[in-house]
Amino acid sequence: MRVVIQRVQEASVAVEGLIIGAIPRGFMMLVGIENEDNGEDVLWLSNKIVNMRIFEDVDGVMNLSIKEIGGEILLISQFTLQASTKKGNRPSYIKAAKPEVAIPIYEEFIRQLQNDLGQPIQTGKFGADMKVSLINDGPVTILLDSKNKE
Repeated sequence: MRVVIQRVQEASVAVEGLIIGAIPRGFMMLVGIENEDNGEDVLWLSNKIVNMRIFEDVDGVMNLSIKEIGGEILLISQFTLQASTKKGNRPSYIKAAKPEVAIPIYEEFIRQLQNDLGQPIQTGKFGADMKVSLINDGPVTILLDSKNKE
């Protein structure tokens, strides 16, 4: 799994002009699921995400996690994160999991994040054409890849 985390002051996602998810301060995250992903990837990423210290403490040092600040999460599925650009100019998405594989892992990721964060999270709509709006805070953007554990 590949995840892009953006620390935000606020974020929302709309489908067909209607906002279906919105958060104040927290993380807007994009997740791309590949064919080889499983529950181990979900557990590793969720633990890493909710404990990552990228919010400022009283001294202005990035030393607090999303849990510690009471932040929220907006999770958006994005198969294009699994793009391969090795050959030619048209990305290949062969590594991206098909919906029948990706949806159960995506749903498991949602449940695990909610469990680890201790509160519900907001989501987009899997497979939909979504419009995402956000105010990036910092900006702070972190890339995670569960296969490389980084």
